[in-house]
Amino acid sequence: MPKIKTHKGCSKVFKTNKNNVTKIGKPSSRHNTGDKPAKFNRSCRKGSTLSKADYNRLKNVI
Repeated sequence: MPKIKTHKGCSKVFKTNKNNVTKIGKPSSRHNTGDKPAKFNRSCRKGSTLSKADYNRLKNVI
């Protein structure tokens, strides 16, 4: 049985801890940040975690 290849687009977006907690970046934090409120830009720096349901859906891809 061949190995399953990692989806390279997902590997650049998701970072997984040893506890299977997957970090993702927040959307709309890439460009046009000068027009957005500073509070929003600060909250985008923190990122967020992937939900358990989404992790189960994507664990073969990651």
